[in-house]
Amino acid sequence: MRTGGNFMPSIADFLGISFKGMRKRKLRAWLTMLGIIIGIAAVVSLISLGDGLRTAITGQFSTLSTDKLTIQNSGTGFGPPGSTAIRKLTSHDVDIIEKVSGVDFVIPRLIRITKVDYNKEVGFMYAASIPDDQKKTDVVYTTFDAKVAEGRLLRADDNGKILIGNDIASTSEFGKKIRLGTKLQIQGKEFEVVGILESSSSFIVNGALMMTEKDMKEILKIGDEYDLIVAQVSSSSTTEDVAARIEKTLRKDRDEKVGEEDFSVQTPIQAISSVNTILNIINLIVTGIAAISLIIGGIGIANTMYTSVLERTKEIGTMKAIGAKNSDILLVFVIESGLLGLFGGIIGAGLGIGMAFGVSSIAASALGSNILDVSVNWSLLIGAVAFSFGIGIISGLFPARQASKLKPVDALRG
Repeated sequence: MRTGGNFMPSIADFLGISFKGMRKRKLRAWLTMLGIIIGIAAVVSLISLGDGLRTAITGQFSTLSTDKLTIQNSGTGFGPPGSTAIRKLTSHDVDIIEKVSGVDFVIPRLIRITKVDYNKEVGFMYAASIPDDQKKTDVVYTTFDAKVAEGRLLRADDNGKILIGNDIASTSEFGKKIRLGTKLQIQGKEFEVVGILESSSSFIVNGALMMTEKDMKEILKIGDEYDLIVAQVSSSSTTEDVAARIEKTLRKDRDEKVGEEDFSVQTPIQAISSVNTILNIINLIVTGIAAISLIIGGIGIANTMYTSVLERTKEIGTMKAIGAKNSDILLVFVIESGLLGLFGGIIGAGLGIGMAFGVSSIAASALGSNILDVSVNWSLLIGAVAFSFGIGIISGLFPARQASKLKPVDALRG
């Protein structure tokens, strides 16, 4: 550190002095870092869970491609698409939509809750219809990338048979596993399981069973009505234009004014955009709340460093007496405050990602599917640690400046 009567410290010397100061005040250092740890842990865990939730929600839209539109009537409450609508879609609407320029073909769908009896137990599950046309059925399977884990896919003429999602096959709700060939009583009629789907990114698909439109209408006594209509657009580049034409055509047919429609025409892009907007707002609020903790942590570091300056005036005086410059003293205290922020950030980031994985695991156990698929986001972790390091340095600047301006005589006297 000292060469030829001059004070010439190296970076190692500065780090050594800073570590020594922190070791002497272990409890204070830990308490000081606590605010940073809590803030960074909150940011990392909540943003990681938010990203997992974003992936899970946007995964639900994998059942529709960018070249497909979903038409349904406005509903009165919560339930399967179209099931709570006062005015139902009918074959008349199907014919009108099919004639709109830019529409290749339409696929009307039924999605209802059905009563399922098996092994003397009763449950309620979503049932979705497949079209009575094999070509359209194949489009449905292609859209949500249906792959069977066991058996085969349901065919358009497979009356009395069903295809089930992966979650249904693994459920313990009935006290006995549902397997390939199992016969279930659905709304009082017996159906045989001919296929079990592989796990999908959509929990709706995983938890639903599929049957032919004819069977579904029969067991639920459904007349000329549908819950939603999917329109296949000729080109994905014209999706928005075709959506506008469908709205105009249905509005004219129903004699409704703009803004008073009792139906909706939605593109997957609109749906995903709405979800992303909501999740971005949630992330912003979460980050804002966590930032308050970081500010408190920064104030804690500043307070600790001011106290440290008062306690180490003699040490500062000694360093100045042997030739230390103001910049050297400034650097010692800035490094120490930066280290408090850095270590707090590292611990907080590790704790935050651990909490995120913990919540993800609990959610998977409770819901039976990995809905919150959390992954390590290195950019987030590095950014969080760098930010806390920066907070530490900024918080230590004023106390360090105060220390650097102490006069050797006054410092040694203190």
